Amino acid sequence: MNIKSEFDIGLELGDANTLQNPKQTRLKTNKKNVSAQAKNIKDNRVNVSTHVYDTIIVGAGISGIAAAIKLKHVGYDNYIVIEKADRVGGTWRENTYPGCGCDVPSALYSYSFAPSHKWSHLFAKQPEILSYLEDVSDQFGIDEKIEFNNELMNAKWNNTQSVWELETAKGQYIAKTVIFSTGPITEPQLPKLKGIETFKGEMFHSARWNHHYDLSGKRIAVIGTGASAIQFVPQIQPLAKALLVFQRTAPWVLPKPDFILSDQFKAVVQKFPNIQQGWRGVVSTSLNVINFGLRHPRSLEPFNFLGRKLLSLQIHDPQLRKQVTPNFSIGCKRLLFANNYYPALQANNTQLIPYGLVEIDGNSVIASNGERHDVDVIIWGTGFEVSHPPIGKRVSNANGQLLSDLWKNSSPEAFLGTSILDLPNAFLVLGPNILVYDSFIGIAEAQLDYIVSGLMKMKQLKFTRFEVKKHILSQYNHKVQNQLQTTVFNKGGCKSYYLDANGRNFAAWPWSLQKLKQQLKSLDLKNYDIN
Repeated sequence: MNIKSEFDIGLELGDANTLQNPKQTRLKTNKKNVSAQAKNIKDNRVNVSTHVYDTIIVGAGISGIAAAIKLKHVGYDNYIVIEKADRVGGTWRENTYPGCGCDVPSALYSYSFAPSHKWSHLFAKQPEILSYLEDVSDQFGIDEKIEFNNELMNAKWNNTQSVWELETAKGQYIAKTVIFSTGPITEPQLPKLKGIETFKGEMFHSARWNHHYDLSGKRIAVIGTGASAIQFVPQIQPLAKALLVFQRTAPWVLPKPDFILSDQFKAVVQKFPNIQQGWRGVVSTSLNVINFGLRHPRSLEPFNFLGRKLLSLQIHDPQLRKQVTPNFSIGCKRLLFANNYYPALQANNTQLIPYGLVEIDGNSVIASNGERHDVDVIIWGTGFEVSHPPIGKRVSNANGQLLSDLWKNSSPEAFLGTSILDLPNAFLVLGPNILVYDSFIGIAEAQLDYIVSGLMKMKQLKFTRFEVKKHILSQYNHKVQNQLQTTVFNKGGCKSYYLDANGRNFAAWPWSLQKLKQQLKSLDLKNYDIN
């Protein structure tokens, strides 16, 4: 059996990117580090075991890059970024599956301080987003601050010295503060199925796509119908001899208003930056309308009606239409957008299996209704481990407890998705209960403004330790959970990744985006214990 997944991640991302897009083989790190200047910076760096950094940023994805730039902007210098891979990009480096792209318009899926006129589509594709992140990192000169190929193994708080001790692939680092910018969608999730070890064919997760494996003429089973699957299913359908799509729960897949942005349009945007600003404003306003609906489920009833009418136009076969019609309100699960997914399901070589996969027996996959199908390859479109922030497996609090152990029997909590109880001088970007329907980049930027303001106050007032007050955290999360009870996430009739094993909504922000940004404008020290 050849499993390219969490069981045996043998696929090298560099090779995958080579096959998908030869241009991507030009690794950013190589481009930066060939210069003698960059080499000298690395060679002359102080001993990592003795030097105390003001801040260490963990991760060089969208939030880690922004954190480094914002620290540089306020005059911070004594900081570094540690990154496990050999290039920046985070999730946009890891996910290279066919058709991978963003479901937020590209005007908003970019930093406010680094607008781009280069997008080729209204909704940017993965190679363009990765290239954009590399270009921003280069433009703002933060690559020299990044320690590539340096994975965090564990981080623990030293109560005696009031510092963080980070064990990494390159040794121990010490820092007064830490920003964990590792993101919520980093660990691929695989189901624990009976007989999975008996499969003799090819098997991989969408986030570990095996570009070396030729899907042409193969019998392919796709497990899951989430955000990744609806993008790659239409791309692989023409290649397959037979394509089986296992759907445990039918999602809402709405038309995607995507179109190509011409060279003339891009030239105009470059010449008149105000157009870009206006474009961002229009997109933001549209998303605010969606967020209003998510907070007020009754307002979504007309959209549920229209959604079903759209399905009647898109799906001609009554049985298939019934199978793909969701039994919950629009917005209860993540909204999905695609124009080619339903046509792919209606292709002659595609069969929708409206049941979950429960067992594997040799080369047979078995659905929950007992159906058996022989396949050559299994592609897991089963998403990511998001119910508990993955970084929790590597971070110990001031009491020496791993966060992941604390979260086994209780839901993760944070103040403004940022500060965790008994975790002094540390911040989590895109943490619990901070997600709204908006760009991850926009949310991360707002959070980082909050974090940087706290670091600056620490420097100005010369205190050595601060952590969120227990009663503040408790009161805040009580309000959050009460407010979430009336939202579509909790009342929409679905079981989504917003709800953890305890049935608690650990992910969503229950108020408006404006309120989130207002509360994140500046860190208020009255909410923290300071020493």
